Amino acid sequence: MIKYGLIPEQLRYEGTILEDDLFPPVKVSEEVILLTHEKNYWERLRDLRLSPAEIRRTGFPLTRQLVDREMIIAGGTVACCRFALESGIAFNVAGGTHHAGSNWAEGFCLLNDQAIAANFLLAEKLADAILVVDLDVHQGNGTAEIFKSEERVFTFSMHAEYNFPFRKEKSDLDIGLADGTGDDTYLSTLEQTLVPLFDRVKPGFVFFLSGVDVLATDNLGRLKLTRQGCAARDKLVLELCHSRKVPVQVSMGGGYSPGIIDIVEAHCNTFRLAQELFF
Repeated sequence: MIKYGLIPEQLRYEGTILEDDLFPPVKVSEEVILLTHEKNYWERLRDLRLSPAEIRRTGFPLTRQLVDREMIIAGGTVACCRFALESGIAFNVAGGTHHAGSNWAEGFCLLNDQAIAANFLLAEKLADAILVVDLDVHQGNGTAEIFKSEERVFTFSMHAEYNFPFRKEKSDLDIGLADGTGDDTYLSTLEQTLVPLFDRVKPGFVFFLSGVDVLATDNLGRLKLTRQGCAARDKLVLELCHSRKVPVQVSMGGGYSPGIIDIVEAHCNTFRLAQELFF
């Protein structure tokens, strides 16, 4: 998608980031993938042996380039974790592949980058209480399924209730919003939820999925947030992480507005806010 090049280009142009702030991701290893995804599923995906029905469920033709891309995205999110532990926050300009479950691909997601990174942190004993804050317009069903029996990872998804995926998994906390929910209701609901959630989980690390498909302009969303409302959403999450000194990794998630400027500006606002708060 064109946004993946335009976001860093815009941020460099305006001086929000410097070239030295960027890092080239590398593929995640099979060993780390298998902390999250079932061996049979991964090997069939790796060897391009998914069934036609499974491939249709992804929304993409299955190719070697696509699998490599997913491995690079997941590798980028794992690398972000180390940067976030050092400096407080790190971004993957892609990622947010939250529909991929332990043994399935779905909705443009083949490998679940934030779940892979969370399991990496647990395996390396770099965090023992993790909070996933998934504010994409679609429920993080794959993430919920992966961590359904993992007490060290708390999954929170606030999404459009009647949007894709139509068969939801059970997160530790799900808030399904009505179609047409706008800034005021969205932000008050989030604010009333986040502080008690941080108090309850006491996370040592946060994963934030900051999808901008919550915008009113989005073709695949059913919510009605303005660009300003989306920025206020990000501020609520990042200010709480910053004030509690909890490292946070941010993946961009979805954004399907017909005007590319709506997508790029909403995503860039997340980076701008992080620059103001953390650096």
